[in-house]
Amino acid sequence: MNTILEIPKLPNSIVLEPPLTDEEFEQMSMANELVKLERTKEGTIVVNPPTGADSSSGNIEISYQLRAWWKQHRQGKVFDSSAGFFLSDGSSLSPDGAYATAEQVRGLSRDDRKHFPHFTPVFVIELLSHSDSLAKAKEKMEVWIANGARLGWLIDPYRQNVIVYEADKAPRLKTGDKVTGTGPVEGFVLDLGPVWSEYED
Repeated sequence: MNTILEIPKLPNSIVLEPPLTDEEFEQMSMANELVKLERTKEGTIVVNPPTGADSSSGNIEISYQLRAWWKQHRQGKVFDSSAGFFLSDGSSLSPDGAYATAEQVRGLSRDDRKHFPHFTPVFVIELLSHSDSLAKAKEKMEVWIANGARLGWLIDPYRQNVIVYEADKAPRLKTGDKVTGTGPVEGFVLDLGPVWSEYED
């Protein structure tokens, strides 16, 4: 007779009283490196599970292309999905990919660079994973823009489209195999073909 194992479900969010300080939240994130923690502006800690193989491969491809573009000018810094940022509204988010200008990173000391930066990258990328809610992902993009990101791409590999977010503009849907950067990432063209291929049978 087979025994059915009941798998305990961890909470999707945690509310602590009093809310954690930035330093405490960063320490908590480092101590729980197998999950990605984010924090809302109200102080609620959001627990994100590891991604599946498709999303992991898709993230690598996006980061590879963003890094290749950066190498053409080597100004500012690019970040992958392991980076966390403290935003001006008190939240702390992690993008799947991001770019910060030379001006944003110029004042960071060597010690600062060991920690979550206290700024919003001017450009952020979010790649929708199988466990993500599209509505929640859209809300996250709005938070990025509200906190100073000038451009954001929400990439949906299941519908093969990109929702483009820009400050002071309504989000717009982009289809096709390429999406072209503007503003802070002028000249960056993301080839989505290799990203879509990671999700094919």
